[in-house]
Amino acid sequence: MAGIAAITVYDGAATPVVHTLNAISVVSQPNGAVEALYREALSGTPAYANIEARIKLEPLKSGVYRVSARVTVPVMESVAGNNAQGYTAAPKVAYVDNISCQGLFSPRSTVTSRRLAKQIMANLLNNVATSVAAATSGPLPDVFDSLVAPT
Repeated sequence: MAGIAAITVYDGAATPVVHTLNAISVVSQPNGAVEALYREALSGTPAYANIEARIKLEPLKSGVYRVSARVTVPVMESVAGNNAQGYTAAPKVAYVDNISCQGLFSPRSTVTSRRLAKQIMANLLNNVATSVAAATSGPLPDVFDSLVAPT
């Protein structure tokens, strides 16, 4: 199994910013599901206000594997100035943007067929119309392609 480790990923800003999502935990559930949690650790920002990623591998009773990845991006309120008493409220999370991707894979599927499906979705999300090599290592390729969850 793949050992859980930090994930380095760039965002989609006009000037891309690198985010390091630290490995927080891996939870194995009685039904055989495994879920890994990763979180950014920005100094001066509470844990609940940092970017998180969750990866889950779950065998269903039908034999099908459900693989999912979810990213949450909290957006902080903007605090400007203080009130008449001179008090400035601490910033809070205004809202959270979420995105998830889920794959349902037959036990008869192969690494190649799962990778093909994943790459087509990635290319659609990125509007890629040229040949791009599929990523074959890292936590998401491990779970989507090889059905190997972090440990």
